[in-house]
Amino acid sequence: MKSFYITTAIDYANGRPHLGHAYEKVLTDVVARFRRLMGDEVYFLTGLDEHGQKVQQSAEARGIEPIELCDEAAENFIGLCAKLNVSNDDYIRTTEDRHKEVVQAILQKLYDQGDIYKADYHGYYSRRAEQFLQEKDRDENGEWPVIFGEVEEITESNYFFKLSQHQDWLVEHLETNEAFIFPRFRTKQVLEFLKEPINDLCISRPKERLEWGISLPFDENYVTYVWFDALVNYVSAIGYGMDEFEDRWPVDFHVIGKDILVPPHAVYWPIMLKAAGIALPKSLLVHGWWLISGAKMSKSTGTVIDPLDLVDLYGSDAFRYFVTREMNVGQDSEFSEERYLARYNSDLANDLGNLLSRVLTMLNRGLGGVIPSPEVEEELETELWKLWDATREETLELYNGFQFHIGLEKAFHFIGSINRYAEQRAPWKLAKSEDEKDIKLLNTTLFVMSEALRLAVGLVEPVMPETNEKVYGLLGYESDAEWKARLVRGTDIAGNKVGEKTILFPKPQNHS
Repeated sequence: MKSFYITTAIDYANGRPHLGHAYEKVLTDVVARFRRLMGDEVYFLTGLDEHGQKVQQSAEARGIEPIELCDEAAENFIGLCAKLNVSNDDYIRTTEDRHKEVVQAILQKLYDQGDIYKADYHGYYSRRAEQFLQEKDRDENGEWPVIFGEVEEITESNYFFKLSQHQDWLVEHLETNEAFIFPRFRTKQVLEFLKEPINDLCISRPKERLEWGISLPFDENYVTYVWFDALVNYVSAIGYGMDEFEDRWPVDFHVIGKDILVPPHAVYWPIMLKAAGIALPKSLLVHGWWLISGAKMSKSTGTVIDPLDLVDLYGSDAFRYFVTREMNVGQDSEFSEERYLARYNSDLANDLGNLLSRVLTMLNRGLGGVIPSPEVEEELETELWKLWDATREETLELYNGFQFHIGLEKAFHFIGSINRYAEQRAPWKLAKSEDEKDIKLLNTTLFVMSEALRLAVGLVEPVMPETNEKVYGLLGYESDAEWKARLVRGTDIAGNKVGEKTILFPKPQNHS
């Protein structure tokens, strides 16, 4: 059976990890963990794009070799994944031999088929974007947009891939395969781009201008254009050309930011794959940007957020919770430290953290730290369990449709309901009574709070795996049952010895 294969865009080595990188890794990890928990065999790939002019220039400016700069970047990005508790199965670097060999094999195949030709080019080139530009790339004032940096006019011979001959096919594919791009409205953006004729793609750079790249197999005087090289990683990492390739390909979901949908991932990539005789990805999952005061974060304006600072201060699960809860997949979302703190204090520290504290404190204080068996069930308990059954089904359905923000909202509404149940039952008052009915009600209340807490943290496990593990441990709960079975209420935790009172989400250190 083919595994569920999920990939992220590979990060560029000429830069440091920022909030956008971290969000994409977390989003993909949440999907991967959810699918594993639902019983799929998952293969999750991420990696680093290491070639191109910007890497070469940055290395030259620092007086080091390009590979040294790439090694530093790899350490930073792999470290980011580790800090965020990202469960990727593989990490591909485009300087690895396993990748270079596949890039050259595909280039040779396309060349032999007549899909790549050599021609002279005269026109405009952006060093910053590492791409040739057309007149249509100018803004309404006839100027080159700032994203292209300094644009120069050049004439040179290069190799071109016959992109244009596949334009009609791609339009038809986009129009007939509604699931190819999620959310669906992003497809309009691609079709708008394809209304104008597309040019063939220059897939080479002369070595006299750029040495840091993969040599063309049919002409050693050229290296491969960085985008053509990078887009091959999703097949090179899983053994293209070998038997095991079919066990994973095609990719089920490829997770990218909206800024690299057109043209790289929605135009170049599918056409490259089709020309090479490789099946297309099943779906591109396109997420939005994190904004600060309505504007995209950028290095030039000094609004880049270092995700590692937030993880160091609040922990990885708090970070994972915030970005998943705040971002509607496909839309943009606002980031501010005030919003972050509000979520941390309200949802995590107060609702979830205080609930755990209450449960552990009362069990340790009055019942020797042992979860009692339920003895009665009245309307309050029945209502809470009915809410749980509805919450579980709705949340799983929402997760399945990438509506994680609403799924988490429902899960935390249930956590709030456990706290409200506790307020209504007031076990701290029941504990002072010697009435047999009150004692039975106390036992029931503390069992219900413990079991409901167990269920709730189980439901948020794809997003908050460390919290899930910690709370399970504190409730003395061990189970090798499948996830969906663990989300069904039972009485197995009765009789468990619980841990000491623990502050799940402490006030961050060195923070006013």
